[in-house]
Amino acid sequence: MKNRIVRFVAGTFILTSLILAHYFSTNWLWLTAFVGANLFQSSLSKWCLLDTILEKLGVKD
Repeated sequence: MKNRIVRFVAGTFILTSLILAHYFSTNWLWLTAFVGANLFQSSLSKWCLLDTILEKLGVKD
C-alpha cells in the first residue's frame, strides 16, 4: 500500500508541476526536477522520506 501511495504522490506532483509550468511559470519545473531527483536517490539508497512519514502514520505495506 505504501508503494502505491508514494507513486501516486510523486506522479501527482510531477503532473501538477508540468501543468503549472505550462500555464504560469517555467520555474515550476524545479518541482519536477526535485521529485525526479528524490525518486533517483531513493532507488539507490532504498530510503524515501514519504515512505518514512507514511510508516509513522501507521500505513502498512
